[in-house]
Amino acid sequence: MARYHRGTGGTTGSERQADAAGVRRPGKLLEEVRGRIRRLGLARRTEEAYVAWIVRFIRANGLRHPRELGGREVEAFLTTLALRHNVAPATQNQALAALLFLYREVLGQQLPWMDDIRRAKKPRRLPVVLSREEVAAVLGELSGVHWLMASLLYGSGLRLLECARLRLKDLDFSRAELTVRGGKGGRDRRTMLPQGLYGPLQAQVEEARRVHRRDLDAGFGEVWMPSALSVKFPNAAREPGWQYVFPSVSRSVDPRSGVVRRHHRDEKGLQRAFKQAVRAAGVAKPATCHTLRHSFATHLLESGYDIRTIQELLGHKDVATTQIYTHVLNRGGLAVRSPLDL
Repeated sequence: MARYHRGTGGTTGSERQADAAGVRRPGKLLEEVRGRIRRLGLARRTEEAYVAWIVRFIRANGLRHPRELGGREVEAFLTTLALRHNVAPATQNQALAALLFLYREVLGQQLPWMDDIRRAKKPRRLPVVLSREEVAAVLGELSGVHWLMASLLYGSGLRLLECARLRLKDLDFSRAELTVRGGKGGRDRRTMLPQGLYGPLQAQVEEARRVHRRDLDAGFGEVWMPSALSVKFPNAAREPGWQYVFPSVSRSVDPRSGVVRRHHRDEKGLQRAFKQAVRAAGVAKPATCHTLRHSFATHLLESGYDIRTIQELLGHKDVATTQIYTHVLNRGGLAVRSPLDL
C-alpha cells in the first residue's frame, strides 16, 4: 500500500543521527517539534520543511543541542546558506522561520537576539503571464483530468493545491461558483465556476462518486478530514460530499495516522503534464501551473474588471498584492500607449 507522499512518515537518517548524538534524548527534540506543529494545526508541508531545517541547523553545528546555540550560530547558518549555497531570499526566510519556531514554540525561549535577526529582502519580480492564445495552445496539449484541472486553474484562478483539494460539496453549479476551503493563510473564499466546464466537471463528479462507492464496497471509503471535524462529525468522512473531486487512482496510507484512505491526486502529475504541454505548444516563457493563475488575474484586468473584485476572487489579503498585475497588462496599468505607436 502506498503512502500519501514519499518521505513523510518515519524518521530520516539525519534525524536519527541527530537523536543518536544526544539531541535532547528525553522526549526527543524532533518529536516535540512535530507535536507542537500539529497542536498548532500547521500544514504537513510546514512540518516537513521545519523539521528538515532544524536537522540541518543541528548538523551544521556539530550536533550540539540548540539550547547551547544562539543568535551568532543562527546568523552564521543563514549567512552560509546565502554565500556558500546561494539559496534564494525566500529559502533563507523559511530557514529562519523554522529556527525561530524551534526556539519560541518548542524550547520556550524569547531572547533579544531573535528580534535582531533581519530577514532576507525578497526581490520584486513580475509574474510570468501567458496570452489568451498561449493559454489555449497549452490547454490544447492536455487531455483528461489534467486538462480539466489546468482549465480550473485558469478559469477560476485557483492555486494548484486548492484545485487538487476540492471536495464535491465545494462545487455549486446552480450559482456558478466554487468554494475554496482553507486557502493560503487558512482563508476561505468563493470564485467563479466557468460554465464551459460544467459538462466535464459533472462527469468528473460522477466518476468520483463511482470511485467512492467502490471503496465503500471494499470496506474503505473514508477521506481525510481537516482539523477535528472527524471527531465532531464521525460519519462525515464517509459521506459523498466530503470526497475529493479529483481522487487518487489508488488508496494510500496516511503517514500520520496510519489509516488507509483515498487521497486527492498528486499535484506533481499535473505539474509534469503541464511542463510537457508548454514545450509541445512552443511557448518559450518559463510557465508553470501557477502561471495560469497569474494569467487569470491579468486577463480579467484587461477585460476591465475592478481590481477589488479580482482581489476577492484570488483571495489576496492585501490589494497591494493584486496590484502587481497592473504592471503586466498589454497597455500598462493606466492603458498608456507608447509614443512610438502614436
